[in-house]
Amino acid sequence: MTPMFASFKRRLSQHTPFFNRVVAVAVVFAVIAALSIVKLATIQLLEGSATAQAATNSRTTKTTLYAQRGSIVDANGTVLAQSVERYTLIGDPLMASSFKPIDCGTAEAKSNGYCHSIDGQNVGDTGPAAVARLLAPLLNMSAQELGAKLTGTSRYVVLARNVEPTVKRQIDQLHISSVVSAQNASQRTYPNGTLLGAVLGGVDDSGAGVAGLEQMENDVLTGTDGYQIYQQGNLGQKIPGTQTESVDPVNGSTVKLTIDRDVQWYVEQAIQEGTKKYSAKWGMAVVSDLQGNIIAMADSDTYEAGSTDAKMHASRVGTETFEPGSTGKVITMAALMQEGLHKATDQFSVPSTITEDGQTYKDSHDHGTSQWTLAGILQNSSNVGMIMASKNYSDAKRYEYLTKFGVGQSTGIGLPGESNGYLAPSADRWDRRTRNTVLFGQGYSMTALQLTNMGVTIANKGVKPQQRLVKSVIDANGKETAASNDGATRVVDEQVAADTLNAMESVAEDYRKVVSVPGYRIAAKTGTAEVAGDNGSLTSIVADWVGILPADNPQFVVTVVLKDPSGIYGGMTAGPIFAQIGQFLMQKYEVTPSAPRTDAIPVDW
Repeated sequence: MTPMFASFKRRLSQHTPFFNRVVAVAVVFAVIAALSIVKLATIQLLEGSATAQAATNSRTTKTTLYAQRGSIVDANGTVLAQSVERYTLIGDPLMASSFKPIDCGTAEAKSNGYCHSIDGQNVGDTGPAAVARLLAPLLNMSAQELGAKLTGTSRYVVLARNVEPTVKRQIDQLHISSVVSAQNASQRTYPNGTLLGAVLGGVDDSGAGVAGLEQMENDVLTGTDGYQIYQQGNLGQKIPGTQTESVDPVNGSTVKLTIDRDVQWYVEQAIQEGTKKYSAKWGMAVVSDLQGNIIAMADSDTYEAGSTDAKMHASRVGTETFEPGSTGKVITMAALMQEGLHKATDQFSVPSTITEDGQTYKDSHDHGTSQWTLAGILQNSSNVGMIMASKNYSDAKRYEYLTKFGVGQSTGIGLPGESNGYLAPSADRWDRRTRNTVLFGQGYSMTALQLTNMGVTIANKGVKPQQRLVKSVIDANGKETAASNDGATRVVDEQVAADTLNAMESVAEDYRKVVSVPGYRIAAKTGTAEVAGDNGSLTSIVADWVGILPADNPQFVVTVVLKDPSGIYGGMTAGPIFAQIGQFLMQKYEVTPSAPRTDAIPVDW
């Protein structure tokens, strides 16, 4: 071995540990590189589509397209309740923390094509304060309040609700979409204020009906939401051309009522003024045509439609019950004639008091023995006469006809909170006194709607129609479907109804000095009943009037009810309010004036 080779061998042996380490590191890097190449090949060749799909999925979002709630309109299409387009403004505090406005006139402004300014001046702030200063003038809110809402690390905060579309478009022009976005919403509005307030009711924060017609027709008024599926960018913006699926929303249907807004407005004014004039605790009125369509229903309470009060207080017309008093004698007279027990011309000698089964009954005023026909008994509103005429009128039949005329029965209208009134479960539940008081409107209770339909049954030739408040439903495509008006039933024969109507016209003639509609004949029955007061005893009065006009060609039935009026009697208080409403109806609908009366049934003998 040469000296040179020996020297090389010694140097090599001295560096072997270092060399081994270099080789080991090289091997490790080679292995890592090989694994990376294998992984890259796997991702590109074997998992490429799955990875791409995962990226797409992370950008894909499903957005709800909200349906609009249907409108409620009157019989002529006038809007009573509607939903208008609004937006809920959402802020992203995390994004707001890094917001830097672009000053006008800078290269960045030229590059982006927009800048941020307030009244032509640069914003002068950054972060939440800058966003707040830009938004505050458009939302009529303080910058401090908005700034507070936008401060923090959350990604969602409601800045404002019920933002109008014009304001939303102005906000879009601020170029702050990375911080502020808008969600579609709607606001329920009632253009007529207190008109039909409690009848319309209202909706909750989610837009669902919770009272009145809004609740009653909620399923019909509620639409079906749609949706869109698309990809969005880092700032939440929709990437053009990426929409993969879309279902349009279907708006709720429009509910058309039988109510005429103009008549409703007039009746509300009349009942409010009348309640005040006669110092009544409350008052209410109903107008119906002969098909059972409710044209107006009003009470003296005034609540803004959609308000908390309107949601908490149902209309008295359907919920307040009372003994009708002498208006109930109409049912008794019609039933006696229908059962063949009497004719309207049958003659009676009627004292002012009578005792039956140990119970004494009296008329409203003392009088000597009077010679009245059955029609005269109704005209003079004699309790005694009705008891005398009903001697062979069994309890079972008394109960049957009360039921047929709707006492204790559902009207079928379906208003939330509507009462059926009260009628004992059966005639055998009546005591000795009640079996007779039901003949003159005591011992059971009714609502103003039920009492109105009693009058309609007589005016409609003995047929009781199905009352209704909804005339038709119009779907989102404009197809109108009339609401069902089935359920009409004959209660008494046509001649019986005609004779009862004739006797009711004689009643109205007794009040012609205080209750008249010039040019038109009236048929009516008035009632005054003692009812329980606040202390539970019979210390209050309900005065009512059911009127049909014109009597010779019935078109409308109007009911007026007052609680504790100063004039006490229905004919002197509720009657004049009826006349006021009746005159308006005759003029509005241009009803042909009445012919002179020539067929009056005798009322005495």
